[in-house]
Amino acid sequence: MTHPLRLRDFRLLFLGRAVSTLGDAVVPAALAIAITRATGSSSALALVLGCAMVPRLLLLPLGGVVGDRFNPRLIALTTDLVRAAAQILVGLELLGGEPRLAHIAVAEAVGGIASAFAMPTASPLIAATVEGPLRMRANALLASATNAARLGGPALAGLLVYTAGAGWAFVLDGASFLVSAALMSRLRVRHTPGGRRPLRADLAEGWSELRARDWYWTSLIGHGVWNGASAVLLTLGPLIAAQRLGGDGVWIAMTQAAAFGVLAGSLIAGRVRPRQPVLVANLGLALYALPLTALAVSAPAPVTVTAYALAMTGLGFLNPVWQTVVQQEFPAQVLARVTSYDWLLSLAAAPLGYTLAPLAADAWGSTGPLLVTAALVALACAGTAAVPGVRRIGRIGPKDRASHEEQERPARPEPARP
Repeated sequence: MTHPLRLRDFRLLFLGRAVSTLGDAVVPAALAIAITRATGSSSALALVLGCAMVPRLLLLPLGGVVGDRFNPRLIALTTDLVRAAAQILVGLELLGGEPRLAHIAVAEAVGGIASAFAMPTASPLIAATVEGPLRMRANALLASATNAARLGGPALAGLLVYTAGAGWAFVLDGASFLVSAALMSRLRVRHTPGGRRPLRADLAEGWSELRARDWYWTSLIGHGVWNGASAVLLTLGPLIAAQRLGGDGVWIAMTQAAAFGVLAGSLIAGRVRPRQPVLVANLGLALYALPLTALAVSAPAPVTVTAYALAMTGLGFLNPVWQTVVQQEFPAQVLARVTSYDWLLSLAAAPLGYTLAPLAADAWGSTGPLLVTAALVALACAGTAAVPGVRRIGRIGPKDRASHEEQERPARPEPARP
């Protein structure tokens, strides 16, 4: 067995993703500082963030269809170029001295649209460049590089903002996408497009593939609840840390510990091969109940920081394991579509958490909402252990699994002809 980085095409993909992720990791902190400096309004920051998130969520299913119809390398290359242009325009706007909020919002919306088409290509590209047992290590390597970049991104953002200016953070991000596009242009990826059919038929086929696997859609429910719980913690956590646990430094320690936890989890995933990978990964996500409970009861700061690190280790372990299982269990012709539904269902609860958490805290205090959220995330993630498919994945051979799922798959009519 060779190392994934010895494979030319995966090496190009790995370098492109690592560089672009580092550029992206600089943006959140730089964007927050730049917008609040320019406008003095948190509402303005929320507007810009919403302009990036809303089109991304709405267009993800369409991005999945495009990812299955066309070569994912071409889509990744195109979206890298679009995102490079959008981020460089934001950078130039900020460097101009009098940034216009409307221009920044439009540029971020364009970047959000591009990411809706880029995100579903990640799994097809990995599946096309790495085969067999090397995929787990390849996914773990990509996750480790991504998490390491996110670990150093905020520090680099601070250095740029306080020395050269916030605009240069966006210029750096745009340049990273240009490097990624150059590497994507050299990638060789085989692609067998499916037959041309109506858009509705393609969307329905992807949804049918999702529904046919109980381990998949039940896990996505757990992942969606996890993201909603994460939004609750990120909304209420900073104030609790500042007022009850010892100050802003506690929240900084929590976020840093979380970054290390995610990185550690991805490194563990590259070495550990559980017999029931989906079950173990979902149980790891259930650990998120620990920091929610710790914040609810105002546990000592070291306990809360440790609980958050453990919870994020579970997330770091899940990501590469989940991607590997999905790449193995779904046909290549529908991989982008099911991945787009994965992202959509997993992320849809986050805006709900951001909206409801402060309202609930104002009405009943933070303790109750945090404890309820902790119970929900534990039940939704650990509860997948009751699903036969979750327990079965990894325990039976590929031929048996394919046969079993074919028996369980509901019959579906032929799609309408154009």
